[in-house]
Amino acid sequence: MTELTGTTWNHTRGYLPMVATAQRYSELHPDTEVRWDRRSLQQFADWPIEKLAESYDLLVIDHPFSGYAAAHDVLVPLDQHLPAPFLADQEANSVGQSHASYQYGGHQWALAIDTAAPVCGSRIDLLQRAGKQVPQDWAGLMDLARDGMVAVPAVPIDTLMNFYMLCGALGEEPFTSADAVVSERVGTAALGMLRELVRACDPSCLERNPIATWDLLANTGRAALCPFAYGYSNYGRRGYSAHTLDFTGLVFVHGRRCRSTLGGAGLAISSRCRHLAEALQYCQFVASPQCQTTLYFDAGGQPGHRAAWLDTDVNERSNHFFAHTLRTLDNAYLRPRYNGYLDFQDHAAPVVHRYLSEEIEAARVLDEINRIYRTSHETS
Repeated sequence: MTELTGTTWNHTRGYLPMVATAQRYSELHPDTEVRWDRRSLQQFADWPIEKLAESYDLLVIDHPFSGYAAAHDVLVPLDQHLPAPFLADQEANSVGQSHASYQYGGHQWALAIDTAAPVCGSRIDLLQRAGKQVPQDWAGLMDLARDGMVAVPAVPIDTLMNFYMLCGALGEEPFTSADAVVSERVGTAALGMLRELVRACDPSCLERNPIATWDLLANTGRAALCPFAYGYSNYGRRGYSAHTLDFTGLVFVHGRRCRSTLGGAGLAISSRCRHLAEALQYCQFVASPQCQTTLYFDAGGQPGHRAAWLDTDVNERSNHFFAHTLRTLDNAYLRPRYNGYLDFQDHAAPVVHRYLSEEIEAARVLDEINRIYRTSHETS
């Protein structure tokens, strides 16, 4: 009996589809057993990949790890082992830049089995009861926030991702310069907008991640809308929560629609895996369009294959989450992946987060972010 071990993140969307695919794969291949462990969402974002690769054959990872993988012998370069037609299908059916996000240094380090980006979610019943609508622009969003109807995830990592989004909405894509994340004019304006929004919401937002935010909307009447949080199709499914959420695209800023920051999860293989052939076969099974549109979604997953996002049955069973947010995902901003970026992310996120609740000048915050950015290149 061949045994493969894997680690993923602890949520219905992250864990249950891996368990379901492992069970079915073992039924189809009785000589192989796949066992999955889980870690928290925060650990998923920042747990050292080299430590995980020492203990597991299969890793569900965040795409910024790609640069580290290219510089260190921790993951198997899948392009050297998987069939070219299979990889071509994955590329052709990518949601936005999901497939490409796991490419770095000339290799493919993971398969995009899960795709996500911040989207807008709402309780239409609460908005209608208050005589309100989903806002289309920043001014409308701020009006709704001042009425106490908005919640936004504002823990450090999401605060940083939303800062990227607002920089883009103000006309500058982050990280185009080697010396600064963004210009002072745009960076300070984006920080100011973000702080204004968060301060118009309940202070508990500062401690809430996307999952906690969607749970707040779906299970209480304490907020009616979240303007941007990493989307979870689970909350569009009947019976998952007390109330079903409706999901749409993002608001406009100065006539330009906000461009959220790509997330999702990829399936990778540790370079220490002793059963590479079996691991490769299982990865192909999970990432296949047949599995993604049926078993993977059925078990609570949020597929990475475009066929699932376009599937009529999948959309009918998720309150059309996928069809209504696909354009947002296709347009999502791809974070840097250089070796050293994760150091920047880990250190810059708390700086932005602190700015939201303390009386610090935006220019000082931006200076510190840029210093961290320059330092991060010293390890790349």
